[in-house]
Amino acid sequence: MTLWKQAIEDAVEKTRANITRYGELFPHVSLNDKYLLNPNTDWTDGFWSGILWLAYEYTKDDTFRDAARGTVESFRKRLETNSGMDHHDIGFLYSLSSKAQWMIEKDAAARELTIQAADVLVKRWRPQSRLIQAWGREGDPVNGGRIIIDCLMNLPLLHWAYEQTGDANYRDVAIMHTEKSRRFLVRGDDSSYHTFWFDPETGESVRGGTHQGNSDGSTWTRGQAWGVYGFALAYHYTKNPLYLDTSKRMARYFLERLPEDNVVYWDFDVEITPETKRDSSASAITACGVLELLKHLPQEDPDREFLSQGVQKTMEGLVKHYSTIGEPDAEGLIKHGSYAVRLGNSPDDYMIWGDYYYLEALMRLEQAHKGYWYE
Repeated sequence: MTLWKQAIEDAVEKTRANITRYGELFPHVSLNDKYLLNPNTDWTDGFWSGILWLAYEYTKDDTFRDAARGTVESFRKRLETNSGMDHHDIGFLYSLSSKAQWMIEKDAAARELTIQAADVLVKRWRPQSRLIQAWGREGDPVNGGRIIIDCLMNLPLLHWAYEQTGDANYRDVAIMHTEKSRRFLVRGDDSSYHTFWFDPETGESVRGGTHQGNSDGSTWTRGQAWGVYGFALAYHYTKNPLYLDTSKRMARYFLERLPEDNVVYWDFDVEITPETKRDSSASAITACGVLELLKHLPQEDPDREFLSQGVQKTMEGLVKHYSTIGEPDAEGLIKHGSYAVRLGNSPDDYMIWGDYYYLEALMRLEQAHKGYWYE
């Protein structure tokens, strides 16, 4: 049995146990090694759906399919009641739930729900400043002109909606936001800002900064990870070589800074001490992003070997040193994720998105899976 297959088998059995633990609730981050649960109100809830769909595809066990379908029904109700939807993370919620169901089962109702979710996301487009507003309602005095790098992972929902409907507005909004992100969130040295502010009336750039990183000028590792994967997916949909190059440069920046055990700290510019927190979720996201990137790079690309070795080292580090293999009662799949270290929010815990991307990366390595970001 390969190392990847062993890790998948372990993840599947933990997921099976978690179905019973969680019932109709959704895991978010952990406290004292137990996931905090919510009734589908958080931005992270799609990742549990994605784990269930991956487990179903691996096992063909109806236990996972039935649980995954149940989450989709919950997302249907969430959209109907507009509960917790005033943010840009609609793609995280519905790509991994209803869109995944459509991709696997060709369920027409799931397709329609996903298109409705894309409609919710596209309404966050602000034509004056030419961006998708990350957080808050239109006109929010703090967030009205703010973008964050995480949004790159929500844009595949809009590209998919364009492919399904032929409505070019979905595609055009996604491309314009990607272009703004490439121009303002990616620095000249291939590092990244977490967030950038624009004047909501004029669209003029104001400044870059952070919300969860160490400082405005530092590079938050999970933000860099979102960029690696997000620009690779943007290239998949648009075939714009600038996006492929941006993903590759951001991936090099990330992998060139791996510590000895190949799993990154929470910020690339933070002082490293024995107490410095890791972010295993950032490493898992980047692994998926680099595996996607490698699908598009020419075989003769000079960076190909470095990137390939980097993702192998990253995944070996996660499986051998951060996974909960050998801990049958553990709820999470990988330890030492961080939500917002500087803010004191779950600085060293399980992260449900870390678990999802860890399993997606394993499925990519073992079965050439591609996640649920495109058909």
